[in-house]
Amino acid sequence: MSSFATHTVLNQVPPLEDYSLFDTDPALRAAVRREGADAWAGDLSAHGAWLGRAQTLAAGVEANRCPPRLVNYDRGGHRIDHVEFHPAWNLLMDGIMARGLHSRAWAQPAPGAHVARAAAYLMQGQVEAGTLCPTTMTFAAVPLLQREPAGVVDFGGQWLPALYSREFDGTDAPLAAKRSALIGMGMTEKQGGSDLRAVTTRAVPLGAPGRGGAYQLVGHKWFFSVPQADAHLVLAQAEGGLSCFFVPRWIPDGPLNAIRVRRLKDKLGNRSNASAEVEFEEAWGVMVGEPGRGLAVLLEMAGTTRLDCVLGSAALLRQALAQSAHHAQHRHAFGKALIEQPLMRNVLADLALESEAAMALGLRLARAVDERAAAGARALVRVGTPAAKLWVCKRAVAAVGECMEVWGGNGYVEEGPMPRIYRETPVNSIWEGSGNVMALDVLRALLREPEALPALDAEFARAAGQYREFDEAVVRWRVLLADSAQAEFQARRIAGGLARLWQAALLIEHAPQAVAHAFIGSRLQAGGGIFGELAAGADTQAILSRAWPAIGAC
Repeated sequence: MSSFATHTVLNQVPPLEDYSLFDTDPALRAAVRREGADAWAGDLSAHGAWLGRAQTLAAGVEANRCPPRLVNYDRGGHRIDHVEFHPAWNLLMDGIMARGLHSRAWAQPAPGAHVARAAAYLMQGQVEAGTLCPTTMTFAAVPLLQREPAGVVDFGGQWLPALYSREFDGTDAPLAAKRSALIGMGMTEKQGGSDLRAVTTRAVPLGAPGRGGAYQLVGHKWFFSVPQADAHLVLAQAEGGLSCFFVPRWIPDGPLNAIRVRRLKDKLGNRSNASAEVEFEEAWGVMVGEPGRGLAVLLEMAGTTRLDCVLGSAALLRQALAQSAHHAQHRHAFGKALIEQPLMRNVLADLALESEAAMALGLRLARAVDERAAAGARALVRVGTPAAKLWVCKRAVAAVGECMEVWGGNGYVEEGPMPRIYRETPVNSIWEGSGNVMALDVLRALLREPEALPALDAEFARAAGQYREFDEAVVRWRVLLADSAQAEFQARRIAGGLARLWQAALLIEHAPQAVAHAFIGSRLQAGGGIFGELAAGADTQAILSRAWPAIGAC
């Protein structure tokens, strides 16, 4: 045997696994308590432990390494348009549905239910983001279908029980042969993108027109979310204008519906999840909502999906931070651990502020959903969700890139976790309305919702009087908002400013002083805009210990 050896492997970071995503996140636990979901703490702890298992984490990796495959025809030549998934996808979906992330808060409403679901969703997104898409689409569709009367399709007697089911069933079969169901969405077309009024798909009644009536759809969708779903909510032109249609994969008591999947999208990230281009060749569907009100119906659904975009970005940001803090603890350079080096502590503490602020705003919005019976809470959801989506989703892209840099070259290779996290991050800024759409939606909400500004003022008032910089920033934001002639041009400043102020208010009111002080100094005052610019005197030890308790001994 040869005794020749070139080197001994040293200074390599062990994988972050077999840990609880809930128990290692003091800020998340505190937010769950204050936003009214402490009754779910035990369930969330168990969920966090399951997600942190090495086997669950490995399933997230494998589901992205082996993306879904489109099978247009079976062995006998029959058209099936089937999307085939890796078993790792099914394992992750089993966990999601067992915990009710797709419908429980609607099926079993209770105080704090939406906050608990938001916390669980935020943890789920740290492990695998692609499975969040069918989860979100189904979750957003349930309240719409709960309102639909029985007609050609019996939503209450057949579909809702399947959507409430806590058992994942990925088989491609008629509803009667399945243990559960998932819902997808089809809105955008080639020529329109975010301009949904440009939809050209047409729907013709097969009998009596109107809500609950059967129609035939002819047209296409450029992005068809969750093509394997048991039904989709689809926009199409009909008599009366743009309307919403419930289009099942299988026609009730009939054959496979004429929804032709032309190809799956080859996406930058979100590789485990299928998105498709489809054409409707006289597909069968049922009108949902009133004729001509389709845009309003699906924009209501989009309001729910947009909040999940916020939570999804907060999830990616949190996981990138956890991975980077863990790396900095174990990796040594220039004679000491990275975490012991002052500038690295500045960078990581700054990233920790961003992560906690994103999570805090997401869970505060979830509480407003829980309290939506009150006009003020509804207004907060209406104006706060697009503002948070604009700000949190964009900040996450830069933050995750910074976390990758903490890893250095090791962060840029596919064997590690950072490339997948990085590829996942931009999509939440694009799906369900890009940044400009969100900014303009904030303006519309402020204009049309009379309760919005008073509700925001109440949020800001609870933090007033403690930091001069915060009080002055609120005044500057109100001055900016008052300039109606420049409002559209300044829409991003208005929306982003709203999100930052609300994050600051939440941290002033609820976070340790070290966190609030550093956030105010770095987010509401002039700065260079890159992470790692915290002012001298920032208590990085207090910030980092809150973000990743294992750092406490450093």
